[in-house]
Amino acid sequence: NQVDSILARLTALHPKRIDLSLGRIERLLAALGDPQRRVPPVIHVAGTNGKGSTVAFLRAMLEAAGKRVHVYTSPHLVRFNERVRLAGTLVSDDALLDALGRCERANGGAPITVFEITTAAAFLAFSRHVADALILEVGLGGKYDATNVIKPAISVITPVGLDHQEFLGSQLTGIAAEKAGIIKPGVPVVVGPQEDAARDVIMRRADALSSPAFFFGQDYFAHGEHGRMVYQDGDGLLDLPLPRLRGSYQIENSAGAIAALRH
Repeated sequence: NQVDSILARLTALHPKRIDLSLGRIERLLAALGDPQRRVPPVIHVAGTNGKGSTVAFLRAMLEAAGKRVHVYTSPHLVRFNERVRLAGTLVSDDALLDALGRCERANGGAPITVFEITTAAAFLAFSRHVADALILEVGLGGKYDATNVIKPAISVITPVGLDHQEFLGSQLTGIAAEKAGIIKPGVPVVVGPQEDAARDVIMRRADALSSPAFFFGQDYFAHGEHGRMVYQDGDGLLDLPLPRLRGSYQIENSAGAIAALRH
């Protein structure tokens, strides 16, 4: 299929599948006219555990409120198109091929990883379709991830653990610092449950950037009670059904999504 063949061609542009840097994608986006500046308000989600669930909750809540939502996630299960959802619908082959082709031509054969060039293609597609919000999931890490070229409306950091240690190092504090790299000056950040070491790193980063930070267990709370979910923050208490996604930790993931939307 045409999508697979262009992806195979783009994969050959860089010897490494992952090479954390923003320089290449910033160069390409500039050549494309900076489409990342013409997207709807962004909710940027980083973390080790619960990113996908948090994104799913955010999308479900926004769509239930009648909003049109773009979503960018990775990896995909069956088809690459699953990564790009345009205003509620998976991107079509034609729209994806058009965006990938434009990126390939604008890149002109320069070294760039396949994740970087496909992220640029996603921004291009998002910029050409009207929506109320863009939920943007970090691919790997945060600070040097290809998605970290936007100024979001709000950032979300789900629980941080030891992941991708070959790229992010083996210390929890170092990995937390990479994830905290999505925090932007003055932009609120919602932080899921964290080990103390990770929490301290994130808190210091938020303080340094004057970013209002809302921490699970301090600024917002959630627990299961009599087959229901109880959510509470400074704006009050919500009595809710349990999340449809199974697992007690989904209460915490959905609480992070609620906190992000309330802020």
